[in-house]
Amino acid sequence: MASLSVPPVLTPPRDDAVALHKAFKGFGCDSTTVTNILAHRDSAQRALILHEYKAIYHQDLYHRLATELSGNHKNAMLLWVLDPVGRDATILNQALNGDITDLRAATEVICSRTPSQLQIMKQTYRARFGCYLEHDITERTYGDHQKLLLAYLGVRRNEGPEVDPSAVTDDARELYQAGEKRVGTDERAFIRIFSERSWAHMVSVANAYQHMYARSLEKFGLLTILRCADTPAKYFAKVLHKAMKGLGTSNAALTRVAVTRTEVDMKYIKAEYHNKYKGSLAEAIHSETSGNYRTFLLSLVGWDR
Repeated sequence: MASLSVPPVLTPPRDDAVALHKAFKGFGCDSTTVTNILAHRDSAQRALILHEYKAIYHQDLYHRLATELSGNHKNAMLLWVLDPVGRDATILNQALNGDITDLRAATEVICSRTPSQLQIMKQTYRARFGCYLEHDITERTYGDHQKLLLAYLGVRRNEGPEVDPSAVTDDARELYQAGEKRVGTDERAFIRIFSERSWAHMVSVANAYQHMYARSLEKFGLLTILRCADTPAKYFAKVLHKAMKGLGTSNAALTRVAVTRTEVDMKYIKAEYHNKYKGSLAEAIHSETSGNYRTFLLSLVGWDR
């Protein structure tokens, strides 16, 4: 369930565009107005605001925001105003082409999206950045991790809930034989099964593996796929907790999860966070962030009621 809070009576997109333009005028930017508008509009409404802004002022609102805002607030807002597919493509491009390759972010985006979402996202990546996603993955990753990402992007998996119990048993047995039963792991078997099977199937395989061998399949890695297949809210709650744990905050991870899950399942993530870590996600964000960035994230995530 989404956490996005939208006014019961919406301002027309043209009026929002005018209000944003006024917020940019003068000395400094009225960041409060920018957040109050954009953090409380859904994806379709934000797209209309961007369209109206360009029609009125002959400027791209995305680029205007980039010049008016700064720091983590700017980074988060620029991702937020993109459509979901364009946002995923941008996160992947940043993860793969930054000074340091962020494999965790790339794996999270690729392995937590459905096959149909991935197909559209690959097309968007090509159109936006002028190269194939697979090319950038090949250039910036290596080994079995590279093979998994490429396989996951290239295979069209079933998205439905149907599960064949006999196929589940066969896969659990094959994974055991490819892993714990032998010296060294046959990574090819793991990559093939994890990339070709549906989420519903993999949840059943993990359960069957536990029942048949009294061991957890998670110990072999590929955790993002398993955890997103089983309980995505629990997975993202853990990502958020890790981003804010200890000294310093991983603002990239915090921003990524906040902007990509607010319109999807953030209420479930907040519940999982509270159950697992015995605290409020909103209070943790409030404690670990500051200024306009804090205000924006809390506008998306929402305070617990």
